[in-house]
Amino acid sequence: MKKTILSFAFALLTVFTHAQQKPNIVLIYADDLGYGDLSCYGATNVKTPNIDRVAAEGVRFTNAHATSATCTPSRYSLLTGQYAWRKTGTGIAPGDAALLIPTDRVTLPGMLQRAGYQTGVVGKWHLGLGPKGGPDWNGDIKPGPLEIGFNYSFLLPATGDRVPCVYVENHRIVGLDPSDPVQVSYKDPIGNEPTGKANPELLKMMYSHGHDQTIINGVSRIGYMSGGKAARWVDEEMADVLTGKVAQFMERNQKNPFFIYFSTHDIHVPRMPHSRFVGKSGMGPRGDAILQLDWCVGEVMKTLERLGLKNNTLVIISSDNGPVVDDGYKDDAVAKLNGHKPAGPLRGGKYSAFDAGTRVPFIVRWPGKVKAGTSDALLSQVDLLASLAALTGQKPGADEATDSQNTLNGFLGKDKKGRDYVIEQAINNTLSVVKGNWKYIEPSTGPKIMVHTNTESGYDPQPQLYDLKTDIGETKNLAKQHPQVVQELTNLLKTVRGNDQK
Repeated sequence: MKKTILSFAFALLTVFTHAQQKPNIVLIYADDLGYGDLSCYGATNVKTPNIDRVAAEGVRFTNAHATSATCTPSRYSLLTGQYAWRKTGTGIAPGDAALLIPTDRVTLPGMLQRAGYQTGVVGKWHLGLGPKGGPDWNGDIKPGPLEIGFNYSFLLPATGDRVPCVYVENHRIVGLDPSDPVQVSYKDPIGNEPTGKANPELLKMMYSHGHDQTIINGVSRIGYMSGGKAARWVDEEMADVLTGKVAQFMERNQKNPFFIYFSTHDIHVPRMPHSRFVGKSGMGPRGDAILQLDWCVGEVMKTLERLGLKNNTLVIISSDNGPVVDDGYKDDAVAKLNGHKPAGPLRGGKYSAFDAGTRVPFIVRWPGKVKAGTSDALLSQVDLLASLAALTGQKPGADEATDSQNTLNGFLGKDKKGRDYVIEQAINNTLSVVKGNWKYIEPSTGPKIMVHTNTESGYDPQPQLYDLKTDIGETKNLAKQHPQVVQELTNLLKTVRGNDQK
């Protein structure tokens, strides 16, 4: 009897210990960070020591991809395990869009909740909020993150350059005065707030294209907003506010396994870093925002160490898409590049079908579990859901995370090959395939250069084929020399596209 009791107690202890040993997961998702923007990826004009340290202690990937060259679809795919181009309405979302992710869909945080995790999101959301028709900004703002698998959320509802310029914590605007209700419009002017177009003398950063509507904190935005004056954010304080919320979440949940999705605003426009970073990069606000992003990463790592969680935490650092220099504000980003190449050796950038649109920095650190080094494994962010499910002893159902594959060994640096192929999506929904050394871009129409951002689009009415092993800059179209490869990748894309996974 005594032996039985002892055995039972030991079994309970084993189960308890196993539960406690599930790794915490910290996903730091930068915004518009290019393949060449970090010193660990070759940048020399700007130094990112905190991110470099994470890379030195983990695996730095050279061929990892966001699913799209723009933010909303990349985030949709990251959280759902489904390519965004399968679902209508997943282009760049306006600031008053309804929630884009169906509440009955299994998501990355929802899957981790099933494994006993506390889940949180802090930072940029840009996946819509509220029911069809948009949210009630002055009431309960739902459905939102809490209805799709997060236990806690502290959000920029859309992006820093779009109204409403307020924080939303769980279901409510933070600090909202009921006597000063928020109103938002993306069609017609609302209220009597000054705009950048009519009142440029009020701006502390001039717009270059678009971004000429309601002025908040001396910066004109996309969209019109009135009210909510006590709740409006201060751009220069944003990184401190968001990083502080991440630290608080980890402190509250340090006794249990947690997942925190830290979706930074940096280095998206408007680039308005804290005064302690201003002028420090020598590259203007864009470079200073990179320094601020690096500081945010350093603060998160300090918190993990202070809480004694460093060794049992899987840290992932990546970006939602590639870089853009002038994205709507006159912030000297172009003039002060001084030879810096945000995309490194890659061609294109944010919005583009070329590889700089989706090939992004990707770093994984997990002490004792991930061997430090560099990996050329082909990876896609769409696989994080199935891979982290495998890490936590789960497997998505047949109708869940339908485009997500279990490439956990690739993410942990154990499998040097990774995926068989990766699908990339440009802003106009042009799709590309990377398989082995080959990159195929399907025929499409549109301007060769996106004039406002001076980005090469990758659009061409003829098929494009590049050998990325010898031509990482995608300069020599080999489609005519290798028609059989073009046909093979055309058929592959047709097969993947034909899998009707709503």
